[in-house]
Amino acid sequence: MTINALAAGATDAEDANPAAAAAISAGRSPHQGGEEALKLSHAYLELREPSKDGSLDKAGPPIGRIKFQFNPKELTLGKAASWSRHTAKGNKKAGPPQYNGPMPSKLSLEMFFDASAKQDDDVLKRVEKLFSCCTPTPASLKLNKGSPPWVLFRWGKLTGALSYIASVQVKYTLFTAAGLPVRATCTVALEEIAGDPPKQNPTSGGLVPRRVHVLVEGDTLAGIAYNEYGNASLWRAVAAANRIDDPMRLRPGTSVLLPAAAELPSVALQVGATEGREVLRGAR
Repeated sequence: MTINALAAGATDAEDANPAAAAAISAGRSPHQGGEEALKLSHAYLELREPSKDGSLDKAGPPIGRIKFQFNPKELTLGKAASWSRHTAKGNKKAGPPQYNGPMPSKLSLEMFFDASAKQDDDVLKRVEKLFSCCTPTPASLKLNKGSPPWVLFRWGKLTGALSYIASVQVKYTLFTAAGLPVRATCTVALEEIAGDPPKQNPTSGGLVPRRVHVLVEGDTLAGIAYNEYGNASLWRAVAAANRIDDPMRLRPGTSVLLPAAAELPSVALQVGATEGREVLRGAR
């Protein structure tokens, strides 16, 4: 079909589909895919270091990839909401539903590995790398904040949510005469990490901690703040959150609550306001 013939049908195409109109104006058929659609993209899992400051929307630097040997045939993505019902004996109907908030999105996929042509241990190595995503990274262990790597699923222009690997199930389906697995299907479940920081406990008024650190000999609040949040100056907020009056007199064996980094400024303000009210009350 010539460009003139395409232009003759431009009005109908523009009314039906703006994308088709753009294709016609560029001299292409509205049904013709661009070169980008024909390029082969390989899917992979990008591994990241966990966040150092406790934030859930920004991961650390990349630490590796797990490539798909064959692109997945399908992806299963799920999203759910949490609801609850309160009922009582004698009621003829169930109580009204109460919305408790959104649940994290989940992605389930299969990774197929085959080394039947080479008869080597490539499948075992790939499976072990997947299993390692369920164990803490060496860098996080050095910071006393053991956490498995965070994961991003990428496939061309498709990028999944920042997630962690919740489970890995492997089914070996082919072995060599010596018993070496050379073919496997891995079912991988990813769960979204992002979420709102913990809120205050409505019953006690206390803060829900992200982590608890037990003091050892030589610990300082500045060192703890640097290891937990990457910022030693946050020691004052940590002290305020734990009602520590003298940061130079820390007793080994005492537990220190370490809230999310986003909560620390509000904690300091809340404690400061409380102390201010107490001072005013004492002056009266």
